[in-house]
Amino acid sequence: QVQLEESGGGLVQPGDSLRLSCTVSGRTFSSYYMGWFRQAPGKEREFVASITWSSAIPYYQDSVKGRFTVSRDNARNTGYLQMNSLQPEDTAVYYCALQLYGSPEYDYWGQGTQVTVSS
Repeated sequence: QVQLEESGGGLVQPGDSLRLSCTVSGRTFSSYYMGWFRQAPGKEREFVASITWSSAIPYYQDSVKGRFTVSRDNARNTGYLQMNSLQPEDTAVYYCALQLYGSPEYDYWGQGTQVTVSS
């Protein structure tokens, strides 16, 4: 089975930065997207960013564009979400997920990592 392991969350102050990591293990796939989502308490889960694994083509939600950068390391089978200029409204549990090409939905999900931005 495919497993996604997330790390890098924590408590930071407004204006600080964090880098989240997501390592994929188990079955391997040649073509897929890695997506990043977040969910605040009592709120709906929302899309943050994604990247194609083969070509590293990024896509960002408008609210984070210019502040967040998504990347991947093929050799380590790991994706990254670099988050700069963090604001209190970025506080949420952040999830990575994997979507196979041709699938209408994300197929595999990590357990999530907490990001808290507070002064």
